[in-house]
Amino acid sequence: MQMLITGGAGFIGSHLARRAVELGHKVTVVDNLSTGYRHQVPDGADFVYADLGNPAHYVRLRSLKPDLIFHIGAQSSGWISMDSPIRDMDDNLRATVLLAEWALAVGSPRFLFASTESIYGEGEGRVPFTEEALPRPLSFYGCSKLACEHYLRVAHRYQGLQPTCLRLFSVYGPRQDLANMRQGILSIYLTYVLAGTPVTVKGPAERVRDMVIVDDVVEAFLLASQQPETIGKELNVCTGEAVTIGEMIRRLGAAFGKPDYPIAVEGGTPGDVFCSTGSHARMTEITGWKPTVYLDEGLRRIAASLVKK
Repeated sequence: MQMLITGGAGFIGSHLARRAVELGHKVTVVDNLSTGYRHQVPDGADFVYADLGNPAHYVRLRSLKPDLIFHIGAQSSGWISMDSPIRDMDDNLRATVLLAEWALAVGSPRFLFASTESIYGEGEGRVPFTEEALPRPLSFYGCSKLACEHYLRVAHRYQGLQPTCLRLFSVYGPRQDLANMRQGILSIYLTYVLAGTPVTVKGPAERVRDMVIVDDVVEAFLLASQQPETIGKELNVCTGEAVTIGEMIRRLGAAFGKPDYPIAVEGGTPGDVFCSTGSHARMTEITGWKPTVYLDEGLRRIAASLVKK
């Protein structure tokens, strides 16, 4: 099967590309390397450098007609989106609409989209979030991703696109970019722990998150791509395990033999939410997917991967 994976040089996309190659699929990675790295594209995958928000770059895809499109590439920081909503809109909404139009034009309608928990914002104050919760994003990032979902829904209804939108909660795991201190909540804290300095927490340590390991996210994408019942649907990808920021850091320190790791709480970041946990009941019902790794085991895997280096 021929797969096109956007953002395949980044964190989630490179894990998905690696798994797809292992399964014997023909994989093409498309990335503009704004947050990804060329060396993360797995051996056996083709690579195309392109900015999908630029219509002129689609000529670089002219030889492709994939069976599946996994659209993972995006500007994925709520914090960064508040600095430049126009750039966020170009990287997310514009790129998604252009890619969907290209997919229809070349006869490749199956389209798996990486959406986000950020579309919920604080919701209506009730957690865990189900897919029926009223979206009330608090960041421009959440707004752009929600707009993408709506565009894909309309393209499905009137143009024959076959989208599935997976709403990813807080994804973490090995090979997350430790150089980016404004994206990836756990990787930011891990950077402090590895440096042996107190973890700077921006916002209350009582905030709550639902952490899902990247390996389970990859399997969610692959399972959803195989199930026609997921077409036209939005599905949460999460664990349902609620953990506070303070507890997350305590467990992270313990995984590296440093229990009771010191933290310094300061300020906050615009667009942040206090509590975000989800229900994966719909995803499980349709695809059979369930999380297999919870936070303590995930942290042990990260620690082991770094020790190997």
